[in-house]
Amino acid sequence: MVQNLSNRYGLSADAVTHMLVAVSNGNGSMAQFSHPEFGGSGQWMQGGMTMVSDLFNNHLKNLVNNLCSDIAAELASHQLTQPTGSFQSQSQGGTHCQSQMAGMPGSTNELFVPDPNDQWWPQDLGTPRAVGSQNSTKYAYFPEAHRLAVTTGGEPWVYDTLNHQIGGFGQQQGGSGSITFSSQFGTVDLATLPLVARGNTKVDAPSHSAPVSFDKDPTTVSVEAAANVKGQPASADDILGTIERLGTLREKGLLSDEEFAAKKAELLSRL
Repeated sequence: MVQNLSNRYGLSADAVTHMLVAVSNGNGSMAQFSHPEFGGSGQWMQGGMTMVSDLFNNHLKNLVNNLCSDIAAELASHQLTQPTGSFQSQSQGGTHCQSQMAGMPGSTNELFVPDPNDQWWPQDLGTPRAVGSQNSTKYAYFPEAHRLAVTTGGEPWVYDTLNHQIGGFGQQQGGSGSITFSSQFGTVDLATLPLVARGNTKVDAPSHSAPVSFDKDPTTVSVEAAANVKGQPASADDILGTIERLGTLREKGLLSDEEFAAKKAELLSRL
């Protein structure tokens, strides 16, 4: 296919391959490219918008538009799964970074050999509804299976998401480096979720033994869950972080002053 397009348009195979990857990265409807045979950098969008560095070179614009259109048609004819979205980081600043998960980035096309690093989660989980990454941490969310896979470069850890509907993640940049996620219950520590597998090896029993109830905000059990997951007493950062979340619950009216004071005293006694 590359050789045929190369002969048709009088371009090198390298130039055609460069544009093929660019159009594929744009899900077949757009491309951002930078190659000397196309006059340097430029953009193409399906429907007629083509920009090249030489603004008045209409011949080059037509060449790019026709080539990209042919490539888009070839990609469509070899598509195995349709593109459904992308992952974008929302914000980063201070000591805390937040992100949101959207649809699976890109798609599967038989013209390309899949990169095994793009499907790092246990394959028996199927296809995730959403994937994301933040710093060195990657996430894959499987809402139908109630599973969340997380990796920092080693084997993935798989969690039971219980009745959470996950919409995004946050990662502490300093201190404990803890991971949180957002759901219909608010911001929740990842440590509150039961760990069910490490890689392809299932965990025989839940990783935390403390009873978990989500009638209100499940952050109230984060200290107990974190302690049991790590196999050691909760750290001072975990305890102080939980006290802060309890204060938020009190402000929302989910905890009375007496309940907050009692829980705070209990947590402080562990320091």
